[in-house]
Amino acid sequence: MPEPKTIKPLKPKVELLSYTKDPFDIAVASARTCYSANLIKPYEVTEGQRERIGGLIYEAGHHTPFQHPTFVFGISGVSRHFVWSFLHSHPFYNSEQQSQRYVYFDDPEVFIPPFESEGSGGRAGVGLGTTGSGGTKYDGFKAANLYKNAFTKAYQAYERLSEILIEDNFRLMSQIGKIKGQTDKQIRVDSEKKAIENARYVLPICASTTLYHTVSAITLQRYIRLVNSCDVPYEAKRVVDGMMGALNQIDPTLLKMIGEAPMAVNDTLEWGENTPESAKVDGDKFAAEFDADLDGRISKLVNYQGSGEMMLAGAVREVLGISGDELTDDEAIDLVMNPKKNRYHLDTLNSFAHSPLMRAMQHITYTFKKKITHTADSQDQRHRTTPTSKPLLSRVHTMKPDYHVPEVVEKNAEAAALYREICDMLWSVKNELIDMGVSPEYAVYILPNALNLRFTQSGNLLGFVHKWRLRTCFNAQLEIYNSSIDEVAQVTEVHPRIARYLGPPCLTRHQGGIRGDEDGEMLREGPCPEGAHWCGIPVWMNFPKVRRPF
Repeated sequence: MPEPKTIKPLKPKVELLSYTKDPFDIAVASARTCYSANLIKPYEVTEGQRERIGGLIYEAGHHTPFQHPTFVFGISGVSRHFVWSFLHSHPFYNSEQQSQRYVYFDDPEVFIPPFESEGSGGRAGVGLGTTGSGGTKYDGFKAANLYKNAFTKAYQAYERLSEILIEDNFRLMSQIGKIKGQTDKQIRVDSEKKAIENARYVLPICASTTLYHTVSAITLQRYIRLVNSCDVPYEAKRVVDGMMGALNQIDPTLLKMIGEAPMAVNDTLEWGENTPESAKVDGDKFAAEFDADLDGRISKLVNYQGSGEMMLAGAVREVLGISGDELTDDEAIDLVMNPKKNRYHLDTLNSFAHSPLMRAMQHITYTFKKKITHTADSQDQRHRTTPTSKPLLSRVHTMKPDYHVPEVVEKNAEAAALYREICDMLWSVKNELIDMGVSPEYAVYILPNALNLRFTQSGNLLGFVHKWRLRTCFNAQLEIYNSSIDEVAQVTEVHPRIARYLGPPCLTRHQGGIRGDEDGEMLREGPCPEGAHWCGIPVWMNFPKVRRPF
């Protein structure tokens, strides 16, 4: 094992990088415009109108004016668990986050719960000699050292796995690399990235991340209001306070007028008196019952419209104002789904929802029960048009180790043994912390990226088409690829006329007539839009039967 690096505690930093000038006046001016013969400008808003109109529209629930002001925050020094649990658990944001998949975690910054301080601000007071969630007092210094030592061991394993998996990945990717025309040096660089991608599974979810995060004024207010309802209130409060402080520096009027008070913990739906106590939840029982319902699948189709294809065809005809005699079901489905007839599918702008005809696809919905890891869902959840009901990890965590092992790790005896040793150790430490009296809110932070999450995901065809197109590509993260392939296969069984057009970008472009011709010659990557990042396999020729080799 390499010498351990110094573990640095995270210090959240929130910077307001860009924002709408005069945000409160923008909201009031937009509201006034609704009832004015003219376009009202922000500089025309008076103090009386701020007091009268601003408060009135907010309290009455007319919140669209507060979507016009937007704020671009640069956020660093926060955990990946916090981002997954709070910032990315809803659809009303935009983020660009540092990738743990391709960026080596060289500087181990870690969220360390406030074990050693009294009145920490979480859902349970914790610290040296303080009472934890279990009603017992515990030694906060001992808890902190246990937590830090566990992360150090996990980080050392991450470093080691990043090294020993390179050669395995190099052997897997060499043949493909030669097809792509890569040099050994280029193949090795790709192999190192793949090794990092697989090694990151042992990193605990308390590891740091950095991101751009853009929200509107009303979303920021919702952050404030429901900060106590989430699974990570201590960390969330620190970040939301930073956002509020940055906003108050440029325009204190906005938060002053619409309020800054969060809902009390006991008033939240998730943690209030009407909700069963989290201490009574049996995470292992929940996991076993959920897995039994999956019937061996990663993602199981549990609800859909049996008449979905007819609904789609009928909606298409409604948009055009024609009858079934003029456009049959097959022809109507083909019109919107076939890239050869619908060129919008070939446009990377993804302007589908702006197309009157493609909006017909919104009436067909699918619901899946699925199980993927924390790290996979951190990427999968970015598909905001296919929302999920996220589990509260502090409630559903299991006592028994419950994690995923990547295929390339499983095939390497040394890597697999180290991987399992570390994941088992992290579970043991989580359990020990809870037994000491530490709140599960804090204890689960030490669990690895590899931990399994179970939830339900729904969406309409329009949203799933975009997601499946990106995630059935061989360059997609393997876990999300496998779940997407599982989903497409099940849709094929119930809606074959729709599903024949579902697949990766190269298939869509091939169906649309793009062959990759350049000066009359076929490019190696054919219709793949990735250029030099082409996977090296003509997937479009035999999807979905073609097998992914890496």
